[in-house]
Amino acid sequence: MIDIIVTGAYGRMGHRLAECIVEDPQLHLAGLTEHPEHPQLGTPVCGVEVCTDLKEIIDKGLVIIDFTTPQASVNAAQLAVAHQKAFICGTTGFSPEQLSVLKHAGSKIPVVYSPNMSVGVNLLFKLVADVASLLNEGYDVEIVEAHHRYKKDAPSGTAQRLADIIADTWNLDPKQAFEYGREGLTGERKDHIIGVHAVRGGDIVGEHTVSFIGLGERLELTHKAHSRDTFIRGALSAAKWIVNQPAGFYTMHDILSS
Repeated sequence: MIDIIVTGAYGRMGHRLAECIVEDPQLHLAGLTEHPEHPQLGTPVCGVEVCTDLKEIIDKGLVIIDFTTPQASVNAAQLAVAHQKAFICGTTGFSPEQLSVLKHAGSKIPVVYSPNMSVGVNLLFKLVADVASLLNEGYDVEIVEAHHRYKKDAPSGTAQRLADIIADTWNLDPKQAFEYGREGLTGERKDHIIGVHAVRGGDIVGEHTVSFIGLGERLELTHKAHSRDTFIRGALSAAKWIVNQPAGFYTMHDILSS
């Protein structure tokens, strides 16, 4: 069995991760952590006590799975390096500097990072790259993502990844290629601009649509997540895969391609 520690135990993803790990005969829930000021502290999850300091339990696990906040994820990754533990991260909203810390961790330990661990979304990444390579001149791109009202960052990491893929395929400067929402007298749309828009409301798990818009036609690629379990399955597949990998900075694409 693979011993796993889950951070953010009381969060939507962390709690469901714990439940799914307990149900999987190949995995063992070795420990849980949460922020020391969380109001639910003292309440076990799946019969496991929740700790406030990852250092106290890190040696119980072989793999750490993290869906928390950018700085908390960076701290956990650095601790994983110090204790030589594999690290899986699905947190979004990283600054370039924070993401560089994760990439550096990948030079010391195996790290899987993906802003979205759904198999379908990772297929969407590939499809968008393929379409972008064929539809360049004469097509405008708009990305619209929708999530539940509690999501704290915008645009979503998945939407940003989609925008990055298109910018890379079209050889655009990321600092100039993205337009986040529109307001006021914006003037005519410029060429080689990627529009990115965020919708927040209710309990939407996650929806992403990439539109390639030409004169007289529009091609749309859409992924809709109906349950967080789609992300959970990806994270647990990553946990089973990563234990056999050397140090490296991996993505879900590496797992799906292996």
